[in-house]
Amino acid sequence: MSRWVVALLVASLGLGAGLAYGWFIGPVEYVDTTPASLRTDYRTDYVLMVAERFHADRDTESARRRLSVLGGNSPAALCAEAISFARSSPYGQQDLELLEELLRATLALSSSSTPAGPSP
Repeated sequence: MSRWVVALLVASLGLGAGLAYGWFIGPVEYVDTTPASLRTDYRTDYVLMVAERFHADRDTESARRRLSVLGGNSPAALCAEAISFARSSPYGQQDLELLEELLRATLALSSSSTPAGPSP
């Protein structure tokens, strides 16, 4: 046999053994994770998508629910974090405006839902 045939046969066996190991012996196990575990850039992208949706439908409560999947921070804090990251990254001016619009809406929502205190 020529050396090329042997090399091709060994490479094929190695590829087959690697695939068999990866698929049957040690497959990847998927673990349930939450969106709160996203990296900052992906979290910012998610908040931007929520901001785009908010710009289209003006539903502050729906935006708040969508942002709540990102963890324990308030929606306004999530928006502020996203704006901070977006300013230091190559996000466009229109994206920043959408994020700021969502921040203003979430701040207004949180101030209107905060009780004024005990009434006499």
